[in-house]
Amino acid sequence: MSTIRVGMVGYKFMGKAHSNAYRALPMFFPASLRPEMKAICGRDAAALEAARAQFGWEDAETDWRKLIARDDIDLIDINAPSDAHKQIAIAAAEAGKHLFCEKPLALSLADAREMLDAAERAGVKHMIGFNYRFAPAVQLAKKLIAEGRIGQIYHIRAVFLQDWIIDPEFPLVWRLQKDVAGSGSLGDLGAHSIDLARFLVGEFKEVIGMNETFVKERPLPGSMTGLSASGSAGGERGPVTVDDATLFMARFEGGALGSFEATRFAAGHRCTNAFEINGSKGSIKFDFERMNELEVYFTEDAADVQGFRRVLATDAAHAYMDAWWPAGHTIGYEHTFTHEVLELMTAFAEDRQPTPSFVDGVRCQEVLEAVDRSIAERRWVSVSEL
Repeated sequence: MSTIRVGMVGYKFMGKAHSNAYRALPMFFPASLRPEMKAICGRDAAALEAARAQFGWEDAETDWRKLIARDDIDLIDINAPSDAHKQIAIAAAEAGKHLFCEKPLALSLADAREMLDAAERAGVKHMIGFNYRFAPAVQLAKKLIAEGRIGQIYHIRAVFLQDWIIDPEFPLVWRLQKDVAGSGSLGDLGAHSIDLARFLVGEFKEVIGMNETFVKERPLPGSMTGLSASGSAGGERGPVTVDDATLFMARFEGGALGSFEATRFAAGHRCTNAFEINGSKGSIKFDFERMNELEVYFTEDAADVQGFRRVLATDAAHAYMDAWWPAGHTIGYEHTFTHEVLELMTAFAEDRQPTPSFVDGVRCQEVLEAVDRSIAERRWVSVSEL
């Protein structure tokens, strides 16, 4: 096997990110299996054809069922809205296709578990799209923790702050509708913070949270592309059915404490996906808006030079960087997807499950659902209850 033939459902924000990763991979990581961009799928034939030509796909399908039925497809990439994930993934698994699905895995924990079960019964490979794991600075944080260099973990503080819907006249896009998105800031942004916490600190034990929807009603959309939209000509409005902001606290199985905040109403924050982790021997800090940097503090440093140091994670010593540019030449958001696809292709080559897999998607969904239950019932909820 020298190539993996890909069929992708979705052609907007994530479709562009995934397509770019497939195209970049063989140029920068030539030893990996090569993804072959066979067919892209979406409902709007004209927009789909424009995306096919722009992104570099061989063919297009307007029905995902036809895409799955094709015998020249090995892997189905799902980056359509969240309400489509379950149906497509289960049908693809039953057809013997491998799976790469964007987060959150499904609208509910029950649906996520069904997707994992279908993939495991079919014996196919399955990966979920938590791309932030693949920033070199995050990989360095993982290395420092795994090697015990910051000691026993006591705290994690994580925030994902955006402001793109702070205007109350911003249209009612699908991400603000529970029946399509599953949840709002918690599932869209908080899912990334939850996954990074699991990746770096370990499994969640119990949570308690609160949320708020600040703007209850918005103009219906006329058109949507990625995170942008325009209102409809008619001026009709509809209800917002998801959270605008969610905050929660957590205890981890290993004894650490955590605090988490996800909001789309933090004025001035475009994409502040940040965490700080404190241990017995030191601390680490990361903010995706400065994604090539990791701030590191070690208690064992001499007293007269103690303090946070800035590590620019662009040397060949840092994960993935020997494939890119000379030291000090930074990389960006799109590169995290290339690294993600590298892990997927490497898993095919080594005949193993990629990481993160649907198992990680289910674990994340357990925490999301525990937070929702804690808000509804106004109490601490153990993840083991679910």
